[in-house]
Amino acid sequence: MRIAKSALIDPARNEVYGVAAVALSFFVFAYSSRFGQISILAYYGLWFLLVVADYRQALGNYLKYLWIFGFALFCFVSAFWSPAFGISLRTAIQYLTHVVCALIAMRTISVLTLTRGAILGTAIVLVFSMLFGTYLYDAIDGSYSFVGAFSSKNQLGFYASLGLFFAASYLLIWRQKGLWLMASGGVGLLSAYCLLASQSATSAITTAGVLALCAGYMPVAQLSPNHRKLLVAGLVVIGVVAIIGALQMGAVDAVLGIFGKDSTLTGRTYLWQQGIEAIRDNPVLGTGYQGYWVPGFADAERLWDDFFITARSGFHFHNTFIEVTVETGLIGLALLCMIMLINVFGHLSAMLSRNRDPASTLLCALSVLLLIRAFVEVDVLFPYQIGSFLMFYAAGRLTLRQKSTAFTSHPVGGRGTIAA
Repeated sequence: MRIAKSALIDPARNEVYGVAAVALSFFVFAYSSRFGQISILAYYGLWFLLVVADYRQALGNYLKYLWIFGFALFCFVSAFWSPAFGISLRTAIQYLTHVVCALIAMRTISVLTLTRGAILGTAIVLVFSMLFGTYLYDAIDGSYSFVGAFSSKNQLGFYASLGLFFAASYLLIWRQKGLWLMASGGVGLLSAYCLLASQSATSAITTAGVLALCAGYMPVAQLSPNHRKLLVAGLVVIGVVAIIGALQMGAVDAVLGIFGKDSTLTGRTYLWQQGIEAIRDNPVLGTGYQGYWVPGFADAERLWDDFFITARSGFHFHNTFIEVTVETGLIGLALLCMIMLINVFGHLSAMLSRNRDPASTLLCALSVLLLIRAFVEVDVLFPYQIGSFLMFYAAGRLTLRQKSTAFTSHPVGGRGTIAA
């Protein structure tokens, strides 16, 4: 049997493969700890198959991506001063190859296909959690929460928030019709239920905020680019002033109170304090990528005991900026912040400058979501995480030559066939 290359690598023709690849990647990211190495190999196989099909289209010119690889490369280098050299080196290599997969995806999968794949992927992840999930007791706040098939309610909350985000974006941003619209409605309801069941205040607040921004931008998008820029600039200034005023009036405590949380954010402020103390030991270079949370190391063991983490794994400072500075120092922090900020402002610029560009609008909103969550979660620092995959996908899209509409494809290589 012979399959045309375009069915695999042409963003305008590979929707079936692209949706399946994105959906399976979501499932692997969610449950690789359950299914082990075979699931990771399947993830690599999905994306490196496209390199075999047409390596020029799948890989492109990597000199353009040096700023994207900067953080991952520094993680690799940091292994050489890490107290856990083997762990750091292995995880850094995994992270580097994870970035490569994300960049292959951004060159071969359109943003609309990514959206549809994300809708299908989150549906599978959440249904699996509904079927095989459980409730866990939180020793910190004394409550029971539905964690699904994950080990943490925040992980379930993150996938539920992504499901709600992509489902809503299909209606608000893409404005597509047909079966996918009906499917997105069902996935949106399922995601909203799982978000409420998880009781993850972080996911609920950030998702509501980003969706409100998307809904508010829709009327603005009808204006000309010049008027759009002026209005958005004015709204940003007003928004910043309003946020500062709300913070001064205790709005944070009021919002947290709605979710039954206190000002310590369920112990996060104590964790942040401990992380800042750890940064002082090596502020420039850090301890080394993945070199802090290692079994047998005194500080990690102490914090695991404080937070009743009996598994001695899967824990972090619940703040991306503190976590990355502890492990890779201020250099790593600067490299990661550069990617996150370029994502936000790069896609924002494209969104405001072009007429009818839903791809840039979605990626801008997604980048804002990841940036906001970075203050209270760690979504983009580890391999085989959906957050890091989406962040590097969004960054890579900025290196492509965009046309005026998101529904056009990019030039691809030869139209030959490959054996399957």
